[in-house]
Amino acid sequence: MNTKLTNKAAAETPVAKRPRGFAAMDAATQRRIASEGGRASHLSGRGHRFTSEEARAAGRKGGQASRGSGTRGTAAE
Repeated sequence: MNTKLTNKAAAETPVAKRPRGFAAMDAATQRRIASEGGRASHLSGRGHRFTSEEARAAGRKGGQASRGSGTRGTAAE
């Protein structure tokens, strides 16, 4: 039997991909793990909490970028 043909045939048959990692977990487990990471980040001093003013500025900046405020194709100032 020619193994090259059987390997090639096996590679061409479509195989349903199963989710891996976070995608394979239910939503509650994903949330629990993500929350542990957030807590660890803040405990280590690397986490950042936006003040209301910072959040407002970030939202304004994102809104301007997503609406294409006419600066596309021009040099940065």
